Amino acid sequence: MSFPVIASLVAVMILCSASSGRAERILIPMDVRQTDHLKAYGVAYWALEQGMNVEWLLNFEGGSFLCPAVSDLADTCIVRGVLFTRISEPEAEQVYTRVEQENMEVVLLEKAPSIAIYTPPNKQPWDDAVTLALTYAQIAYTTLWDEEVLGGELSRYDWVHLHHEDFTGQYGKFYASYRGALWYKQEQAVSEAMAHQLGYHKVSEEKKAVARAIKDYVTGGGFLFAMCSATETLDITLAAENVDIVPSEFDGDAYDPDCQERLDYSKTMAFNGFSVSLDPFAYTHGDIDTTPDRKTNRYGPKGDYFTLFDFSAKLDPVPTMLVQCHVPVINGFMGQTTAFRKSLLKKHIIILAENEGQQEVRYLHSNFGQGTFTFLGGHDPEDYQHFLYDPPTELALHKSSPGYRLILNNILFPAARKKERKT
Repeated sequence: MSFPVIASLVAVMILCSASSGRAERILIPMDVRQTDHLKAYGVAYWALEQGMNVEWLLNFEGGSFLCPAVSDLADTCIVRGVLFTRISEPEAEQVYTRVEQENMEVVLLEKAPSIAIYTPPNKQPWDDAVTLALTYAQIAYTTLWDEEVLGGELSRYDWVHLHHEDFTGQYGKFYASYRGALWYKQEQAVSEAMAHQLGYHKVSEEKKAVARAIKDYVTGGGFLFAMCSATETLDITLAAENVDIVPSEFDGDAYDPDCQERLDYSKTMAFNGFSVSLDPFAYTHGDIDTTPDRKTNRYGPKGDYFTLFDFSAKLDPVPTMLVQCHVPVINGFMGQTTAFRKSLLKKHIIILAENEGQQEVRYLHSNFGQGTFTFLGGHDPEDYQHFLYDPPTELALHKSSPGYRLILNNILFPAARKKERKT
């Protein structure tokens, strides 16, 4: 048989294979079938790092990912234990048709965001859920603290997470129980040394500068994510820019007697009209957090849950991205800041999840300047009441954690081609 005839037969075989449904895409389902939801986010992030575009199918099979049929991508899924299927171009068109007809949307992810975690350099007796999630999902990140923040390095990153942090300079309000503990004294020493190094006479004043820099980062276009006490203490510190709210037990001088009346809520990002706690022995920063209310209500590990809002994917793709999950109801989890009092939210806040009937918001989001911020209450989605010195959560035992999925939705959000909200 001559070479031209062979070449013609090969060409016909290729065309026949294509017309019969040759696999052209890799679909990573994110519904209950997925074997490792958390590592699936890492695979999507890895694909972006390799220069691939990833389509995030909002509300389709739990927020699935549609990727090019690249052998390295398939191999990565296999190695990491992530379920995927190969689909043909005609099958992909069927997916697009369904997305077009239902409350779904295709969001194109184009670039792996650069990630930083704000965390002190000294070892602390608690872990951070975002750090655990990124490590398990195999997503790289950089750590930074006050020197880098005040040195202007936040602008190098697309997405910044605030570690469990007290921006008021009161060391987490752990004074009553742990002021004699070695870790507490070390944290105080490290914080005071940093404040003095940066030219501030008190930690609380230095933290005010850090809070302003973080706010400026968001205003300038950054994506901010925070959990637990970092959420409320950031706003409390911004409101107290020109007033001393710190008792003498923490900084050696008394707070301003009229400090409550002098709080400036126009400087805050999320909360309005709140009061601050001036008791050094109280394990609370004020009335933004609803944790103290839980002593008199129905809550407990079996009765605490919150519901994700069901947004229109086509009209509101951003909040829809942030609530992608394979279940609509999430088991609650506590923290120093567990949930936000609904009556204290500013009007521009988008509520992503709440405890129905309790006036508690668990998850919120908002545009702010050119950027955005997202706050999630609680400390660890898989440890209902995480105590100091508890061992870190082993995420290999929680591969499909709905709460940890909310964290990882935020990781991919900055990679999306932006669409303006239509409502």
